[in-house]
Amino acid sequence: MKTNRVLRAPGGISLRLDVRAVTVVVVLLFAAIAASVVLIGTGDFPISAGDVVRTLAGNGNAGQEFIVNELRLPRVLVGLLVGASLGLGGALFQAVTRNPLGSPDVLGLGQGATAGALTMIVLFSGSAAQVTMGALVGGLVTGLAIYLLAWKRGVHGYRLVLVGIGVSAIVTAINGYLLTVSDIVDAARAVVWMTGSLNGRDWDQVRPLLGLCAVLVPLVLANARGLRMMEMGDDVSNALGVRVERVRALLMVAAVLLTATATAAAGPVGFVALTAPQLARRLTRSPGPNLLPSLCMGAALLVTADWASQRAFGADQLPVGVVTGVLGGVYLLWLLVTERKAGRI
Repeated sequence: MKTNRVLRAPGGISLRLDVRAVTVVVVLLFAAIAASVVLIGTGDFPISAGDVVRTLAGNGNAGQEFIVNELRLPRVLVGLLVGASLGLGGALFQAVTRNPLGSPDVLGLGQGATAGALTMIVLFSGSAAQVTMGALVGGLVTGLAIYLLAWKRGVHGYRLVLVGIGVSAIVTAINGYLLTVSDIVDAARAVVWMTGSLNGRDWDQVRPLLGLCAVLVPLVLANARGLRMMEMGDDVSNALGVRVERVRALLMVAAVLLTATATAAAGPVGFVALTAPQLARRLTRSPGPNLLPSLCMGAALLVTADWASQRAFGADQLPVGVVTGVLGGVYLLWLLVTERKAGRI
């Protein structure tokens, strides 16, 4: 069965369409929306899916509109946007490094954002907005440091991963030091943030995430062709007219911004950036970075994990970072075993 179709338009414009990849994107979007509706209806005051949809359409009663639009919808939107940002950022890093382990979790960007947040919490007793800004700055500084340290007549995948692992170890030690010198109140607050959670998220977190995604997602997708060619190697890409270092630097900046902003909004939610691109690739069975499927997979994964964190453990509500950490850790072990059997590590 053919999975690729060519669509032709007047003027000689043609578009190659991967039917399976498009189907996967549609299914993942439907799954993310369905999980979001169920999640909005979940809580101490349960609301049926039908009532959630009617309330979102503006036909709910006053109580439902307050619960849905003010209390639960912002949290779900943050989950969707954070998951999408981490999925897309992870796909970019894995494509640039040409390594399935080349994700923000491994490279240390999450730890860098955590260091920025801990600095604001421990040293300055910062407000929520200041902690968010500290996390964003920490992630950006860490990403810049990794890129500069990995630079040697260009940036190559394995060198980037190795430098990232080293930087991650250093920043993790800094984070441990910051926790040891903090008082008990700040330490407890820092540990809660470090777990990764969507609790208490409101429209103040939605707006910057939505604005950033509106700018960066089209920019990244516009450079998807160059990124796909770069998987064949720098020499081949240059021969085909791709400005390799320019495209690589642009996409890495976009990936760092997506990851740092997502971490600033929800804390270091682990392993979504690692697992979402790999799961998307296995579903589409398509070569290349699979950027849009990874984005949709990340969104679906995070809202589903958030539902599980609220409902799967009885009266105990776990932070979503605990659920993604457990699932992602199992997946990472499976990936390492698979890569070793294939002789790639």
